[in-house]
Amino acid sequence: MALLRNVAYSLRSLTESKNIVVALYHKNVIDHFENPRNVGSLDKNDNNTGTGLVGAPACGDVMKLQIKVDDNGKIIDAKFKTFGCGSAIASSSLATEWVKGKSITEAASIKNSEIAKELCLPPVKLHCSMLAEDAIKAALNDYKRKKQQTKF
Repeated sequence: MALLRNVAYSLRSLTESKNIVVALYHKNVIDHFENPRNVGSLDKNDNNTGTGLVGAPACGDVMKLQIKVDDNGKIIDAKFKTFGCGSAIASSSLATEWVKGKSITEAASIKNSEIAKELCLPPVKLHCSMLAEDAIKAALNDYKRKKQQTKF
């Protein structure tokens, strides 16, 4: 009976701990984590697609963000795949929403501080929004590199 009581107490403690952890995430993070937008991949060999792959060795988060640009320089699609915590996934999801419909220049101006503010990220999770900004810039640079190569 004592063993059963200990198991029940341990399970209750785990459940309560999980609820506390969930409560630490802002509703915007939870929304993007539970309902991520634009998950997937684009054809990386397409000259109108830019791919950014970035990672944070400190926490193990890896983020791939891709953009598809039309002939007028407008981002018409964006996809992501992220291996990481809820804040990293939410940052990726939000970044893909924000770049869609923007010009290359407008997308390049998206800052991690704006992503962090929208998601209400705590200081310990700011690196997730930094990864998203870096992924956007890497995707834009890859797109520009491809366009430069096709000129020659």
